[in-house]
Amino acid sequence: METIITIGRQFGSGGKEVGIRVAKELGIPFYDKELLRAAAEKSGLCEKIFENFDERPKSLLYSIAMDSYMFSLPGSGASDSLEQQVYLATFNTIRHIADQGPCVIIGRCADYALADRPNHLSLFIHAPMDTRIARVAKRQHLTEEKAKALIVKTDKRRASYYEYYSSQKWGAVESYDFCLDSSYLGLGGTVELIRTMVEHKEHPVSSPTEVDPTQPEV
Repeated sequence: METIITIGRQFGSGGKEVGIRVAKELGIPFYDKELLRAAAEKSGLCEKIFENFDERPKSLLYSIAMDSYMFSLPGSGASDSLEQQVYLATFNTIRHIADQGPCVIIGRCADYALADRPNHLSLFIHAPMDTRIARVAKRQHLTEEKAKALIVKTDKRRASYYEYYSSQKWGAVESYDFCLDSSYLGLGGTVELIRTMVEHKEHPVSSPTEVDPTQPEV
């Protein structure tokens, strides 16, 4: 097993659960919030700061309020924003984790950070809005109206973060190796499909020799 799997996901699509199950079945580490703790430890920044900036678009007012924190850090300069420090620490931690071996990493532009790795499989998990509303409403004990509002807000935040730092379109087919609708096969079927993708990536099957239609059959 050599493949590093990164998963972008719409809120309520079940992308995180899919990632957890894929990692468990393949026997490899899973990183979601664990990534933030690792980045905080490596950078010396407070973990709470990483949580506050986690997959969030630039916030001018919050940045101004928090950037004064940087002046107390060794090696920080006036040109370094806290957002930049947090993103770079996260980016470097993702690459460091990938150096350790196969794993599953959720969100945080991990696909962009690992775009140069030949053993990288980037996925985006999505699902119809009604399916996501039902899942979020049940999980978080919300009305359908409030669940939909939370989905829209969270997706907008994730998209803004991804597009700002990667200069790619969040959720667009050209930004990933595969985009998967988790409602089509269900979460279990989606996990099995990803396992098949990994198997094929690591042990590709040779394509049969194409027949030249201009040649007569033997």
